[in-house]
Amino acid sequence: MGSRNKNAEDFFANMPNPDAIFQSWWPFIIAGTVGTIYGVRQWVRGPKCIGGSRMKGKTIIVTGANGGIGKEIALQLAHRGGKVIMACRDAVEGKKAADFVRKETENMDVYFMKLDLNSFKSIREFVEKFKKKESNLHLLINNAGVMMCPQEKTEDGFDVQFQTNYLGPFLLTELLLDILKASAPSRIINTTASAHNLGDISFDDINLEKKEYSLGDVYAQSKLAVVLHTFQLAERLKDTKVTCNVVNPGICNTDIYRYLPLKSKKFIRVSFAPFMWFLMKYPEDGAQISIYLSTADELAETSGKHFKDAKEQPLSGKCSDKLLQEQLYRASLKWIEQSKESQIENTKADDVDNSHSKKSQTKSKTDSSMERVQL
Repeated sequence: MGSRNKNAEDFFANMPNPDAIFQSWWPFIIAGTVGTIYGVRQWVRGPKCIGGSRMKGKTIIVTGANGGIGKEIALQLAHRGGKVIMACRDAVEGKKAADFVRKETENMDVYFMKLDLNSFKSIREFVEKFKKKESNLHLLINNAGVMMCPQEKTEDGFDVQFQTNYLGPFLLTELLLDILKASAPSRIINTTASAHNLGDISFDDINLEKKEYSLGDVYAQSKLAVVLHTFQLAERLKDTKVTCNVVNPGICNTDIYRYLPLKSKKFIRVSFAPFMWFLMKYPEDGAQISIYLSTADELAETSGKHFKDAKEQPLSGKCSDKLLQEQLYRASLKWIEQSKESQIENTKADDVDNSHSKKSQTKSKTDSSMERVQL
């Protein structure tokens, strides 16, 4: 009995100190934690586009290219040798971004051109100037967008979110179709977001003014419209060697969230900074899907598809409703035409008012105003 007790005492006496065992595991715990964080972070960032064709000899338009994803798209396509037109609303930031891309890539074929998607007049002027300067267009990337900005109407009478995200790019694309077809094979890439799943098209109340206004509803509507237009346009462009696809870059840490408390409130921004870093992509990550669709040889004939994280993700429901797609196309043409007619009427009314004091100048003012509207 004494011998057994002695053996038991020796056994427990020779056991390692539990604290020492725990301390020895710390390197493994730390390594495992860091590895897990790194792995999840890389998964969030998504795949990189490392292949694809060079873009030498290709003329490219990227909207909203003064910052965020658009700037990264322009940078990477310029690295591949493309002639890149950075179409931006802010002239100062746009020129600065173009200078940066030229310096980083040593590609001198990078240019800024002013484009304000909140103005149909600006869009028409942009297209006219572009066609005078360029004889080809091989790639149009409609990247520009806004999210949850304060309720406001554009000079054309539409909600800022709806026109910036959808109706402006719609007009831009339609006006550039002739040069895209003439330059074929060419590609059109539109940009949507997961919010399109929550959207509905209110044809009789496109600015959502007849019910309680919701920034989120307007945003979702605009992103659904982008998808519908993409699929309808792809159908129209069959047999033209012009493809049209839509991408979802995912949740990226860019200025598109500048109107949300997450970005606009300093305390919240600082408090959530670690979570934003962990759960959101960098702009360069969000650009990868557009780079892939721009350069992948295997997608040369792919059209009317939705892509996210470097792979096709089919959409169903209202997105694939061909009647809804066609209805939106017809309505969009009507909205733009009505806006144009309204501006012409306003111009005429202004000229009539001015004629009381300046009759001799009425004709010249009317002519110049009409010319601007018809651009």
